[in-house]
Amino acid sequence: MAVQAEATKHINAYEVAIRQYDRAVAYLDLPAGIKNFLRYPKRELSVNFPVRMDNGDINIFSGYRVHHNTVLGPSKGGIRYAPNVDLDEVRALAMWMTWKCALVNLPYGGAKGGVICDPYTMSQNELERLTRRYAAEISIIISPHSDIPAPDMGTNAQTMAWIMDTYSMTVGYSVPAVVTGKPLNIGGSQGRREATGRGVIICMDEALRRRGQDDPSQVRVVIQGFGNVGTWAAKHAYDLGYRIIGISDVTGGYYNENGLDIDDVLTHTAKSRHNLLEGYAEADQISNAELLALECDVLAPCALENQITEDNAHNIKASMIVEGANGPTTPEADDILTERGIEIVPDILANAGGVTVSYFEWVQGLQAFFWDVEEVNRQLRRVLIKAYDEVVSTREQFDVDMRTAAQITAIKRVGEATRTRGIYP
Repeated sequence: MAVQAEATKHINAYEVAIRQYDRAVAYLDLPAGIKNFLRYPKRELSVNFPVRMDNGDINIFSGYRVHHNTVLGPSKGGIRYAPNVDLDEVRALAMWMTWKCALVNLPYGGAKGGVICDPYTMSQNELERLTRRYAAEISIIISPHSDIPAPDMGTNAQTMAWIMDTYSMTVGYSVPAVVTGKPLNIGGSQGRREATGRGVIICMDEALRRRGQDDPSQVRVVIQGFGNVGTWAAKHAYDLGYRIIGISDVTGGYYNENGLDIDDVLTHTAKSRHNLLEGYAEADQISNAELLALECDVLAPCALENQITEDNAHNIKASMIVEGANGPTTPEADDILTERGIEIVPDILANAGGVTVSYFEWVQGLQAFFWDVEEVNRQLRRVLIKAYDEVVSTREQFDVDMRTAAQITAIKRVGEATRTRGIYP
Protein backbone atom coordinates (compact mmCIF):
# COMPACT_ATOMS: atom_id res chain seq x y z
CA MET A 1 0.00 0.00 0.00
CA ALA A 2 2.87 2.36 0.76
CA VAL A 3 4.11 2.08 -2.80
CA GLN A 4 0.70 2.94 -4.21
CA ALA A 5 0.28 5.89 -1.87
CA GLU A 6 3.69 7.21 -2.90
CA ALA A 7 2.71 6.97 -6.57
CA THR A 8 -0.49 8.92 -6.16
CA LYS A 9 0.17 11.54 -3.50
CA HIS A 10 1.09 14.38 -5.85
CA ILE A 11 -1.43 13.76 -8.65
CA ASN A 12 -4.93 15.25 -8.64
CA ALA A 13 -7.35 12.85 -10.36
CA TYR A 14 -9.81 15.59 -11.32
CA GLU A 15 -7.07 17.60 -13.01
CA VAL A 16 -6.14 14.46 -14.96
CA ALA A 17 -9.78 13.96 -16.01
CA ILE A 18 -10.06 17.58 -17.16
CA ARG A 19 -6.83 17.37 -19.16
CA GLN A 20 -8.03 14.19 -20.87
CA TYR A 21 -11.34 15.90 -21.64
CA ASP A 22 -9.69 19.02 -23.06
CA ARG A 23 -7.46 16.89 -25.28
CA ALA A 24 -10.41 14.98 -26.73
CA VAL A 25 -13.02 17.75 -27.01
CA ALA A 26 -10.66 19.85 -29.14
CA TYR A 27 -11.42 17.49 -32.04
CA LEU A 28 -15.18 18.10 -31.87
CA ASP A 29 -17.22 20.84 -33.52
CA LEU A 30 -19.39 21.65 -30.52
CA PRO A 31 -20.45 25.13 -29.37
CA ALA A 32 -18.01 26.60 -26.86
CA GLY A 33 -20.77 26.86 -24.26
CA ILE A 34 -21.56 23.14 -24.46
CA LYS A 35 -17.87 22.23 -24.30
CA ASN A 36 -17.59 24.32 -21.14
CA PHE A 37 -20.80 22.88 -19.67
CA LEU A 38 -19.51 19.32 -19.97
CA ARG A 39 -16.39 20.16 -17.94
CA TYR A 40 -18.35 20.74 -14.72
CA PRO A 41 -20.30 18.49 -12.33
CA LYS A 42 -24.04 19.03 -12.30
CA ARG A 43 -24.31 18.79 -8.51
CA GLU A 44 -22.20 17.84 -5.51
CA LEU A 45 -23.34 16.71 -2.08
CA SER A 46 -20.97 16.66 0.89
CA VAL A 47 -22.18 15.11 4.14
CA ASN A 48 -20.82 14.74 7.67
CA PHE A 49 -22.56 12.24 9.88
CA PRO A 50 -22.19 10.43 13.22
CA VAL A 51 -21.76 6.67 13.61
CA ARG A 52 -21.78 4.80 16.89
CA MET A 53 -18.82 2.43 17.02
CA ASP A 54 -18.77 -0.96 18.72
CA ASN A 55 -17.00 0.46 21.78
CA GLY A 56 -19.75 3.05 22.28
CA ASP A 57 -17.80 6.02 20.90
CA ILE A 58 -19.45 8.29 18.33
CA ASN A 59 -17.20 9.03 15.34
CA ILE A 60 -17.91 11.61 12.65
CA PHE A 61 -17.45 10.51 9.04
CA SER A 62 -17.42 12.58 5.86
CA GLY A 63 -18.82 11.47 2.53
CA TYR A 64 -19.66 12.69 -0.96
CA ARG A 65 -22.00 12.04 -3.87
CA VAL A 66 -21.34 13.80 -7.18
CA HIS A 67 -23.53 13.87 -10.29
CA HIS A 68 -21.43 14.88 -13.27
CA ASN A 69 -24.07 14.79 -16.02
CA THR A 70 -27.66 13.65 -16.55
CA VAL A 71 -28.25 14.59 -20.20
CA LEU A 72 -28.55 10.96 -21.38
CA GLY A 73 -30.45 9.72 -18.32
CA PRO A 74 -30.15 9.22 -14.56
CA SER A 75 -26.64 9.32 -13.17
CA LYS A 76 -24.88 6.03 -12.42
CA GLY A 77 -21.76 5.25 -10.45
CA GLY A 78 -20.18 3.37 -7.58
CA ILE A 79 -19.51 4.20 -3.95
CA ARG A 80 -16.03 3.68 -2.55
CA TYR A 81 -14.87 3.46 1.05
CA ALA A 82 -11.24 4.50 1.45
CA PRO A 83 -9.14 6.50 3.93
CA ASN A 84 -7.85 8.92 1.29
CA VAL A 85 -10.95 9.51 -0.83
CA ASP A 86 -11.63 13.21 -1.42
CA LEU A 87 -14.01 15.39 -3.41
CA ASP A 88 -11.69 15.84 -6.39
CA GLU A 89 -11.26 12.08 -6.71
CA VAL A 90 -15.04 11.61 -6.65
CA ARG A 91 -15.46 14.40 -9.23
CA ALA A 92 -12.98 12.69 -11.54
CA LEU A 93 -14.60 9.29 -11.17
CA ALA A 94 -18.04 10.79 -11.84
CA MET A 95 -16.75 12.47 -15.00
CA TRP A 96 -15.15 9.25 -16.25
CA MET A 97 -18.46 7.48 -15.58
CA THR A 98 -20.25 9.95 -17.87
CA TRP A 99 -17.90 9.11 -20.74
CA LYS A 100 -17.98 5.39 -19.94
CA CYS A 101 -21.78 5.20 -20.04
CA ALA A 102 -21.93 7.26 -23.22
CA LEU A 103 -19.23 5.15 -24.88
CA VAL A 104 -21.18 1.91 -24.46
CA ASN A 105 -24.39 3.79 -25.31
CA LEU A 106 -26.22 3.37 -22.00
CA PRO A 107 -29.04 5.80 -21.05
CA TYR A 108 -27.06 7.10 -18.07
CA GLY A 109 -24.94 10.00 -16.97
CA GLY A 110 -22.03 9.70 -14.57
CA ALA A 111 -22.00 9.78 -10.77
CA LYS A 112 -19.73 8.65 -7.97
CA GLY A 113 -19.75 8.51 -4.20
CA GLY A 114 -17.25 8.04 -1.43
CA VAL A 115 -16.87 7.89 2.33
CA ILE A 116 -13.60 8.64 4.13
CA CYS A 117 -13.03 5.52 6.20
CA ASP A 118 -10.92 2.38 6.35
CA PRO A 119 -13.34 -0.54 5.90
CA TYR A 120 -10.61 -3.08 6.67
CA THR A 121 -10.40 -1.84 10.27
CA MET A 122 -14.16 -1.79 10.88
CA SER A 123 -16.45 -4.56 12.07
CA GLN A 124 -19.42 -5.71 10.02
CA ASN A 125 -21.79 -3.99 12.44
CA GLU A 126 -19.86 -0.71 12.19
CA LEU A 127 -19.89 -0.91 8.40
CA GLU A 128 -23.63 -1.49 8.40
CA ARG A 129 -24.29 1.49 10.67
CA LEU A 130 -21.99 3.71 8.59
CA THR A 131 -23.59 2.59 5.33
CA ARG A 132 -27.15 3.07 6.51
CA ARG A 133 -26.42 6.55 7.83
CA TYR A 134 -24.59 7.55 4.63
CA ALA A 135 -27.49 6.14 2.57
CA ALA A 136 -29.95 8.21 4.61
CA GLU A 137 -27.85 11.33 4.02
CA ILE A 138 -27.67 10.88 0.23
CA SER A 139 -31.26 9.63 -0.14
CA ILE A 140 -32.27 13.16 -1.14
CA ILE A 141 -30.51 12.75 -4.51
CA ILE A 142 -30.65 9.00 -5.25
CA SER A 143 -33.58 7.05 -6.73
CA PRO A 144 -34.18 4.54 -9.54
CA HIS A 145 -34.89 7.47 -11.85
CA SER A 146 -32.29 10.03 -10.75
CA ASP A 147 -29.12 8.32 -9.45
CA ILE A 148 -28.36 4.61 -9.02
CA PRO A 149 -25.34 3.70 -6.84
CA ALA A 150 -23.25 0.53 -7.21
CA PRO A 151 -20.26 -1.08 -5.45
CA ASP A 152 -16.72 0.19 -5.86
CA MET A 153 -13.46 -0.12 -3.93
CA GLY A 154 -14.14 -1.03 -0.31
CA THR A 155 -17.83 -1.82 -0.90
CA ASN A 156 -19.66 -4.89 -2.12
CA ALA A 157 -23.05 -6.52 -2.66
CA GLN A 158 -23.83 -6.44 1.06
CA THR A 159 -23.18 -2.68 1.11
CA MET A 160 -25.71 -2.27 -1.70
CA ALA A 161 -28.24 -4.40 0.19
CA TRP A 162 -28.00 -2.05 3.18
CA ILE A 163 -28.42 1.01 0.95
CA MET A 164 -31.40 -0.52 -0.83
CA ASP A 165 -33.05 -1.46 2.47
CA THR A 166 -32.40 1.96 4.02
CA TYR A 167 -33.82 3.78 0.99
CA SER A 168 -36.81 1.44 0.90
CA MET A 169 -37.53 2.12 4.58
CA THR A 170 -37.36 5.84 3.83
CA VAL A 171 -39.94 5.76 1.02
CA GLY A 172 -42.13 3.06 2.60
CA TYR A 173 -41.89 0.29 -0.03
CA SER A 174 -39.25 -1.97 -1.52
CA VAL A 175 -37.18 -0.36 -4.31
CA PRO A 176 -34.71 -2.93 -5.70
CA ALA A 177 -33.77 -0.71 -8.67
CA VAL A 178 -32.32 2.05 -6.49
CA VAL A 179 -28.93 0.26 -6.51
CA THR A 180 -27.16 -2.30 -8.65
CA GLY A 181 -24.57 -4.88 -7.69
CA LYS A 182 -26.79 -6.22 -4.90
CA PRO A 183 -27.22 -9.90 -3.92
CA LEU A 184 -29.23 -12.16 -6.21
CA ASN A 185 -31.84 -12.96 -3.56
CA ILE A 186 -33.03 -9.34 -3.40
CA GLY A 187 -33.06 -8.54 -7.10
CA GLY A 188 -29.44 -8.65 -8.21
CA SER A 189 -28.42 -9.83 -11.65
CA GLN A 190 -26.63 -12.97 -12.72
CA GLY A 191 -23.14 -12.11 -13.90
CA ARG A 192 -22.93 -8.71 -12.20
CA ARG A 193 -20.24 -9.52 -9.62
CA GLU A 194 -17.75 -10.67 -12.23
CA ALA A 195 -18.84 -8.29 -15.01
CA THR A 196 -16.10 -5.66 -14.76
CA GLY A 197 -13.30 -8.24 -14.70
CA ARG A 198 -14.93 -10.26 -17.47
CA GLY A 199 -15.25 -7.10 -19.55
CA VAL A 200 -11.54 -6.36 -19.12
CA ILE A 201 -10.69 -9.75 -20.59
CA ILE A 202 -13.26 -9.45 -23.40
CA CYS A 203 -11.54 -6.22 -24.45
CA MET A 204 -8.07 -7.71 -23.97
CA ASP A 205 -9.01 -10.75 -26.04
CA GLU A 206 -10.38 -8.54 -28.82
CA ALA A 207 -7.27 -6.32 -28.86
CA LEU A 208 -5.00 -9.36 -29.04
CA ARG A 209 -7.12 -10.95 -31.78
CA ARG A 210 -6.77 -7.81 -33.90
CA ARG A 211 -2.98 -8.11 -33.50
CA GLY A 212 -2.99 -11.74 -34.57
CA GLN A 213 -2.23 -13.07 -31.07
CA ASP A 214 -4.92 -15.73 -30.93
CA ASP A 215 -3.15 -18.37 -28.80
CA PRO A 216 -3.82 -17.53 -25.12
CA SER A 217 -1.18 -19.96 -23.88
CA GLN A 218 1.51 -17.79 -25.49
CA VAL A 219 0.31 -14.57 -23.85
CA ARG A 220 1.82 -13.53 -20.49
CA VAL A 221 -0.50 -11.38 -18.39
CA VAL A 222 0.24 -9.28 -15.29
CA ILE A 223 -2.69 -8.01 -13.22
CA GLN A 224 -2.20 -5.24 -10.67
CA GLY A 225 -4.92 -5.40 -8.02
CA PHE A 226 -6.75 -8.46 -6.77
CA GLY A 227 -10.00 -6.92 -5.58
CA ASN A 228 -13.28 -7.55 -7.34
CA VAL A 229 -12.04 -6.40 -10.76
CA GLY A 230 -8.61 -8.02 -10.71
CA THR A 231 -9.85 -11.27 -9.20
CA TRP A 232 -12.46 -11.87 -11.87
CA ALA A 233 -10.19 -10.65 -14.65
CA ALA A 234 -7.56 -13.16 -13.52
CA LYS A 235 -10.11 -15.96 -13.21
CA HIS A 236 -11.65 -15.34 -16.64
CA ALA A 237 -8.25 -15.00 -18.33
CA TYR A 238 -6.99 -18.15 -16.61
CA ASP A 239 -10.07 -20.11 -17.71
CA LEU A 240 -9.44 -18.99 -21.30
CA GLY A 241 -5.89 -20.33 -21.12
CA TYR A 242 -3.89 -17.12 -20.65
CA ARG A 243 -0.69 -17.38 -18.57
CA ILE A 244 -1.03 -15.12 -15.53
CA ILE A 245 2.53 -14.51 -14.32
CA GLY A 246 1.95 -11.72 -11.81
CA ILE A 247 -0.78 -10.43 -9.48
CA SER A 248 -0.85 -8.01 -6.56
CA ASP A 249 -2.92 -6.50 -3.77
CA VAL A 250 -2.22 -4.24 -0.79
CA THR A 251 0.16 -6.87 0.64
CA GLY A 252 2.48 -6.71 -2.39
CA GLY A 253 3.12 -8.38 -5.74
CA TYR A 254 3.32 -12.12 -6.44
CA TYR A 255 5.24 -13.47 -9.44
CA ASN A 256 5.66 -16.88 -11.04
CA GLU A 257 7.25 -16.92 -14.49
CA ASN A 258 5.66 -20.29 -15.26
CA GLY A 259 2.17 -18.98 -14.57
CA LEU A 260 -0.01 -18.89 -11.48
CA ASP A 261 -2.76 -21.39 -10.77
CA ILE A 262 -5.54 -18.87 -10.22
CA ASP A 263 -7.91 -21.46 -8.77
CA ASP A 264 -5.26 -22.24 -6.15
CA VAL A 265 -4.77 -18.53 -5.50
CA LEU A 266 -8.51 -18.10 -4.93
CA THR A 267 -8.53 -21.03 -2.50
CA HIS A 268 -5.78 -19.24 -0.58
CA THR A 269 -7.49 -15.80 -0.51
CA ALA A 270 -10.79 -17.34 0.57
CA LYS A 271 -9.15 -18.20 3.90
CA SER A 272 -8.44 -14.50 4.60
CA ARG A 273 -11.11 -12.24 6.11
CA HIS A 274 -10.46 -9.64 3.43
CA ASN A 275 -9.47 -12.08 0.65
CA LEU A 276 -5.81 -11.00 0.71
CA LEU A 277 -2.87 -12.63 -1.09
CA GLU A 278 -0.56 -12.33 1.92
CA GLY A 279 1.36 -15.55 2.57
CA TYR A 280 0.76 -17.15 -0.81
CA ALA A 281 3.68 -19.56 -1.13
CA GLU A 282 3.51 -20.59 -4.81
CA ALA A 283 4.99 -17.33 -6.07
CA ASP A 284 7.89 -14.97 -5.41
CA GLN A 285 6.87 -11.82 -3.53
CA ILE A 286 7.89 -8.58 -5.23
CA SER A 287 7.06 -4.89 -4.85
CA ASN A 288 4.29 -3.09 -6.70
CA ALA A 289 6.90 -1.17 -8.69
CA GLU A 290 8.57 -4.43 -9.72
CA LEU A 291 5.23 -5.91 -10.71
CA LEU A 292 4.44 -3.01 -13.06
CA ALA A 293 7.86 -3.41 -14.68
CA LEU A 294 7.61 -7.17 -15.35
CA GLU A 295 8.30 -8.32 -18.87
CA CYS A 296 4.93 -9.44 -20.23
CA ASP A 297 2.56 -9.18 -23.16
CA VAL A 298 -0.34 -7.53 -21.31
CA LEU A 299 -0.36 -5.40 -18.18
CA ALA A 300 -3.81 -4.90 -16.64
CA PRO A 301 -3.80 -2.24 -13.89
CA CYS A 302 -6.94 -3.07 -11.89
CA ALA A 303 -6.21 -1.21 -8.63
CA LEU A 304 -6.17 2.57 -8.17
CA GLU A 305 -5.86 5.63 -10.35
CA ASN A 306 -2.47 7.22 -11.23
CA GLN A 307 -0.40 4.04 -11.04
CA ILE A 308 1.47 4.60 -14.32
CA THR A 309 3.05 8.04 -14.38
CA GLU A 310 5.87 9.86 -16.10
CA ASP A 311 8.12 8.50 -13.33
CA ASN A 312 7.62 4.83 -14.18
CA ALA A 313 6.20 4.76 -17.74
CA HIS A 314 9.69 4.18 -19.16
CA ASN A 315 9.95 1.02 -17.02
CA ILE A 316 6.84 -0.63 -18.50
CA LYS A 317 7.82 -3.70 -20.53
CA ALA A 318 4.34 -4.83 -21.57
CA SER A 319 3.41 -4.49 -25.23
CA MET A 320 -0.21 -3.71 -24.29
CA ILE A 321 -1.98 -2.13 -21.32
CA VAL A 322 -5.63 -2.93 -20.62
CA GLU A 323 -7.01 -0.64 -17.93
CA GLY A 324 -9.29 -2.35 -15.44
CA ALA A 325 -8.98 0.53 -12.96
CA ASN A 326 -10.34 4.04 -13.45
CA GLY A 327 -7.65 6.52 -14.47
CA PRO A 328 -4.58 4.34 -13.82
CA THR A 329 -2.47 6.21 -16.40
CA THR A 330 -1.65 9.91 -16.32
CA PRO A 331 -1.59 12.06 -19.50
CA GLU A 332 2.20 12.33 -19.31
CA ALA A 333 2.49 8.55 -19.11
CA ASP A 334 0.04 8.22 -22.01
CA ASP A 335 2.37 10.26 -24.21
CA ILE A 336 5.43 8.25 -23.19
CA LEU A 337 3.71 4.90 -23.73
CA THR A 338 2.25 5.95 -27.09
CA GLU A 339 5.68 7.13 -28.24
CA ARG A 340 7.10 3.75 -27.21
CA GLY A 341 4.45 1.94 -29.28
CA ILE A 342 2.64 0.43 -26.31
CA GLU A 343 -1.07 0.07 -27.07
CA ILE A 344 -3.53 1.16 -24.36
CA VAL A 345 -7.09 -0.12 -24.17
CA PRO A 346 -8.48 2.74 -22.07
CA ASP A 347 -10.46 2.48 -18.86
CA ILE A 348 -13.76 3.82 -20.13
CA LEU A 349 -13.82 0.97 -22.64
CA ALA A 350 -11.96 -1.84 -20.86
CA ASN A 351 -13.77 -1.60 -17.51
CA ALA A 352 -17.22 -0.75 -18.86
CA GLY A 353 -18.45 -4.30 -18.23
CA GLY A 354 -19.54 -3.45 -14.70
CA VAL A 355 -21.79 -0.54 -15.59
CA THR A 356 -23.13 -2.44 -18.61
CA VAL A 357 -24.37 -5.33 -16.48
CA SER A 358 -25.50 -2.81 -13.85
CA TYR A 359 -27.73 -1.42 -16.59
CA PHE A 360 -29.01 -4.93 -17.26
CA GLU A 361 -29.71 -5.33 -13.53
CA TRP A 362 -31.54 -2.00 -13.40
CA VAL A 363 -33.71 -2.93 -16.37
CA GLN A 364 -34.45 -6.35 -14.88
CA GLY A 365 -35.36 -4.72 -11.56
CA LEU A 366 -37.74 -2.22 -13.15
CA GLN A 367 -39.44 -5.01 -15.12
CA ALA A 368 -39.25 -7.70 -12.41
CA PHE A 369 -38.11 -10.03 -15.16
CA PHE A 370 -34.70 -11.67 -14.81
CA TRP A 371 -32.23 -13.15 -17.32
CA ASP A 372 -30.00 -16.19 -17.03
CA VAL A 373 -26.22 -15.74 -16.88
CA GLU A 374 -25.73 -16.90 -20.48
CA GLU A 375 -27.97 -14.10 -21.74
CA VAL A 376 -26.22 -11.54 -19.53
CA ASN A 377 -22.78 -12.57 -20.78
CA ARG A 378 -23.94 -12.67 -24.42
CA GLN A 379 -25.35 -9.17 -24.21
CA LEU A 380 -22.26 -7.91 -22.37
CA ARG A 381 -19.96 -9.16 -25.11
CA ARG A 382 -22.20 -7.65 -27.79
CA VAL A 383 -22.13 -4.20 -26.14
CA LEU A 384 -18.36 -4.16 -25.53
CA ILE A 385 -17.35 -5.39 -28.99
CA LYS A 386 -19.64 -2.82 -30.63
CA ALA A 387 -18.06 -0.06 -28.50
CA TYR A 388 -14.57 -1.39 -29.34
CA ASP A 389 -15.38 -1.19 -33.05
CA GLU A 390 -16.60 2.40 -32.67
CA VAL A 391 -13.43 3.45 -30.82
CA VAL A 392 -11.22 1.90 -33.51
CA SER A 393 -13.23 3.70 -36.20
CA THR A 394 -12.83 7.03 -34.36
CA ARG A 395 -9.10 6.39 -33.88
CA GLU A 396 -8.69 5.90 -37.63
CA GLN A 397 -10.83 8.94 -38.45
CA PHE A 398 -8.92 11.37 -36.24
CA ASP A 399 -5.52 9.61 -36.18
CA VAL A 400 -5.36 9.61 -32.39
CA ASP A 401 -4.59 7.12 -29.63
CA MET A 402 -7.27 4.78 -28.27
CA ARG A 403 -7.95 6.82 -25.12
CA THR A 404 -8.52 10.03 -27.03
CA ALA A 405 -10.64 8.13 -29.56
CA ALA A 406 -12.80 6.65 -26.79
CA GLN A 407 -13.30 10.03 -25.20
CA ILE A 408 -14.08 11.70 -28.52
CA THR A 409 -16.75 9.06 -29.17
CA ALA A 410 -18.30 9.50 -25.74
CA ILE A 411 -18.10 13.30 -25.53
CA LYS A 412 -19.61 13.65 -28.99
CA ARG A 413 -22.58 11.55 -27.93
CA VAL A 414 -23.22 13.61 -24.77
CA GLY A 415 -22.52 16.92 -26.53
CA GLU A 416 -24.93 16.21 -29.38
CA ALA A 417 -27.62 15.10 -26.92
CA THR A 418 -27.12 18.36 -25.01
CA ARG A 419 -27.51 20.34 -28.21
CA THR A 420 -30.66 18.38 -29.14
CA ARG A 421 -32.27 18.88 -25.72
CA GLY A 422 -31.38 22.56 -25.66
CA ILE A 423 -30.59 24.82 -22.74
CA TYR A 424 -33.32 25.37 -20.13
CA PRO A 425 -35.04 27.81 -19.82
